[in-house]
Amino acid sequence: MRLLSAIATWLVATSAWAQAMYFDSSTVPAADADSIGAYQSLADSLIAEGYAPDTLMSLAPLPKQMFMPPVFRSYELDQHDPLTPDYSGDPNMRWVEDAISGQRRMQNFQQRMMVGAPWLVKYNYDNLPEPPKEYVAIINPEDHTITIDEISGVPEDPLIETTEVKKKHWLKTFNASLQFSQAYISPNWYQGGNNNLNALLDLYYNVKLNQTFHPKLLFETTFQYKLGVNNAPDDTLRTYNISTDVFQINSVFGYKAANNWYYSVTGQFKTQLLNAYPTNSNELKSAFLSPGELNIGLGMTYNYTNPPKTVQVDVSINPLSYNLAICTNNRLDPTAYGVDAGHHYKSTFGSNLECKLAWKISETISFSSRLFGFTDYDRAYADWENTLVFQLTKFMTTQVYANFRYDTDTPPVTDEKKWKKLQVKEILSIGFAYKFSTM
Repeated sequence: MRLLSAIATWLVATSAWAQAMYFDSSTVPAADADSIGAYQSLADSLIAEGYAPDTLMSLAPLPKQMFMPPVFRSYELDQHDPLTPDYSGDPNMRWVEDAISGQRRMQNFQQRMMVGAPWLVKYNYDNLPEPPKEYVAIINPEDHTITIDEISGVPEDPLIETTEVKKKHWLKTFNASLQFSQAYISPNWYQGGNNNLNALLDLYYNVKLNQTFHPKLLFETTFQYKLGVNNAPDDTLRTYNISTDVFQINSVFGYKAANNWYYSVTGQFKTQLLNAYPTNSNELKSAFLSPGELNIGLGMTYNYTNPPKTVQVDVSINPLSYNLAICTNNRLDPTAYGVDAGHHYKSTFGSNLECKLAWKISETISFSSRLFGFTDYDRAYADWENTLVFQLTKFMTTQVYANFRYDTDTPPVTDEKKWKKLQVKEILSIGFAYKFSTM
């Protein structure tokens, strides 16, 4: 009968020791009413599970050959799993629902057999004998010996044996972006104007100690370089103008004090790499290490990262801070950069504060901010950088960069009196970006 054949096939597949062999049905009493009733209950169970009743035939005459007895594994009181996800609303996941439904029908059939006909389940999985051992003979031709070794039941995995999982002590992140804007205006445009082409290069490299393996230590160093270049149609001496040129290194080292607070030493070095000139002038405005700045602070650092790792906050408070102002180019006036006349360096002591925020607003939007302030109780300045990045595609981004600086030593500008001590730089750009991270 097709139904009994289907039952036999399934039980052979799910029995632990089922093999391609049969035993004589005389071991099961054919006229036993209880046995026949048990099979009838199994048939009823199959009908309840959705099998067509016309496929069922008389179960009274047992077949001449029967499959090996099933093996009891476990009994489940509740077949319903409330944690199973519901895929009914997604047609693409219908195959998952069908697989789960089929597995449940098999489990229900097995459990009903265990309860409806326990005398037919002769073996318990926990009491089955050990499987037969297998051996292999290894011949050694050098000393003419034969060694017989047992073959393990678990196959060897060469990948597991040869692969060594190493701890990652340093987490590294590299970002590179090249963004630009361009405009063309014909000579007869009714409103006038000039053609312009702007490009902004941003390189960022960060190395951080993995606190998973070093929970008491805090160490992080960041290298960053920004270069902004635009064409200069109004400059008769040069075809381009440098709008942004900043090379900066920030570092912090700390030892845990309590909770998220660390005893720390912070460092910052900042300068530019290229020469900069005013429009239509060969008078140097700034150059490498002119100005330059080195700041080292000693104090406490607060470090926090939320569990989803979307927000990271670092606040360093340094009551004791050393600041070195640098102006090495003899063509520049050192007093414009806080250095005494006739000198290239000036050392001062005071206090500084640094606040950093990294916020991943969504999968495609991120925001970073950094505020640094220093005072020697005679002069004070603060530098606040903000960057908002929109990830348009995998390799294309839009970036809004805003930099605010306040310096009490800023000389007055005669034609821009409204700004006084506040300096502002804002850049909106779109372009290509590349990111590499080992975190």
